Amino acid sequence: MTPAPVLRLVPGLGLDAAAWRPTVRSLPLAWRHDLDVALLPGYGERASRRTDLRPAALAELLLDRWCPPDATVVLAGHSASCQVVAAAARRRPDRVAGLVLVGPTTDPRARSWPTLARRWLATARHERLGEVPTLVRQYTRTGLGTMARAMDAARRDDVRESVRGSRCPVLVLRGSHDRICPPDWAAELAEATRRPPDDRVSRSVTVRGGHMIPLTHGQLVARELERFAELVGR
Repeated sequence: MTPAPVLRLVPGLGLDAAAWRPTVRSLPLAWRHDLDVALLPGYGERASRRTDLRPAALAELLLDRWCPPDATVVLAGHSASCQVVAAAARRRPDRVAGLVLVGPTTDPRARSWPTLARRWLATARHERLGEVPTLVRQYTRTGLGTMARAMDAARRDDVRESVRGSRCPVLVLRGSHDRICPPDWAAELAEATRRPPDDRVSRSVTVRGGHMIPLTHGQLVARELERFAELVGR
């Protein structure tokens, strides 16, 4: 009998395990048993000036640190870390059974800093004010300098190439008010991986909320994550 895949969740830019906590708490105990939130430089960890923050380099770190060599994994990324998990799936298709991309960047129409800022502001107005204290704590821990360097590396990366090069099904999950990840961009990424026999597994799903849905709508994210992981496990 093939073992069920284990879950590895990667926080978004500047965030740490707290950003996934409401989602983790809403998952069934069976899925929480062997689950980890993988912190990486720029994504929960402060980086030195010498640290390579390109998604490809961080993907290698993710595979080495957080993905057991004797297990298959379902990788879930949020925002800019979607580039990291997609790159990991492309590099090790034998170990990555599925990808969950929550609010993935970077839509090729929004790679410049001004456009990214406009989309972020359009999304932020729909977020909850109660998020601010926990976000400030997480951003302070990671460091604004590290975050700027990591985002600069991420915005130059074409996540479509990694997704197309992967062999696993993909769930693209977005919030209804997310302007950073508009619906046509989410649909494009999901469509890029639809191939037999996984064509009914890879899909794009929109739930209530903005860009920070793992934190603000954890129950909804957990429900979709559980469904996808079960399909992949079969």
